[in-house]
Amino acid sequence: MPLRTGVENLPSQSVVSIARIEWQTVALALVIYGGFLALTWFWQKLPLVVVIALGSWLIAWHGSLQHEVIHGHPTRNRRINNAIGWPPLSLWLPYAIYREAHLVHHRDELLTDPIEDPESSYFTQVAWNRMGRFGRGLAVWNTTLLGRLTLGPLVMILNFVGEEFVRVTGGDRHRAILWTWHFVGIAVVLYWIGAICQMPIWLYLLAFVYGGASLSRLRSYAEHRFADHYHERTAIVENSPLFGLLFLYNNLHVLHHQRPSIPWYRIPRLYRRHRNLLVSINGGLVYNGYIDVARRFFLTSHDDPRHPRHAFSEPLARSLDEGVVTTGETQLTGA
Repeated sequence: MPLRTGVENLPSQSVVSIARIEWQTVALALVIYGGFLALTWFWQKLPLVVVIALGSWLIAWHGSLQHEVIHGHPTRNRRINNAIGWPPLSLWLPYAIYREAHLVHHRDELLTDPIEDPESSYFTQVAWNRMGRFGRGLAVWNTTLLGRLTLGPLVMILNFVGEEFVRVTGGDRHRAILWTWHFVGIAVVLYWIGAICQMPIWLYLLAFVYGGASLSRLRSYAEHRFADHYHERTAIVENSPLFGLLFLYNNLHVLHHQRPSIPWYRIPRLYRRHRNLLVSINGGLVYNGYIDVARRFFLTSHDDPRHPRHAFSEPLARSLDEGVVTTGETQLTGA
């Protein structure tokens, strides 16, 4: 008999009416892209700390917008939506690849599995054994919040780019086409940054790209954690109005996984209305804001990086998944 979680008592996505054009999200896109153009144009007139803070915020916010677009917003026309999400402000993550991987991530029964979930932060035992002492130490450090915010973006970007390079050079034509168009977008962004706005590329990489990736890693850090039942693998971070806006309320993540097509501006009210049910569904995996997350995990591991369902010996693992083992930590959080 299947476990009853109460999910069926949540309103269906069809009941929560969605406008043909969601003007709230259109306005958000205008603010993000307009803010990006304004900040890069006027950067020399602003204190460096302001450029870093706003640049990081805008890139992370743009990643949240891309996530919203992936789930069918702000119009019912997929081409228009994809055009809104496509500009590669973060440089390293092609929107089309993010879209493909994230939709696979929403197979909730496979959440956190390092082979089946593209956004898993866990490792198979085989990958863990092959990493060596330094790699394992880095992986453990990356399970702390401080590690995730400082070295986490570098680990994420290098792993992702390395795996994509292997795929493209291995003959994946589909990936090669996606990267070709992505490089066109990168060229446009860097031309605007360097030639038009006269901003040093190193400053853009540090203040915008790396800072934005770090903020996005804050969102993804406590989103998922292995549990025996998949409904209990998705967390809730309450009482965070500032970061809630930055992450478009995906801090209330269990609601997003239960009803992924609900637009961002409806999430808080729907969450308040059904809070008790949602907390029951996810087994009480609730944090009282990101200060609570930092208090618990700033220098303490969020979880064992080895996935418990893949804790078998290396010879057996080879016979089960030869050539398919992932190294983990390729989390696409645009994240």
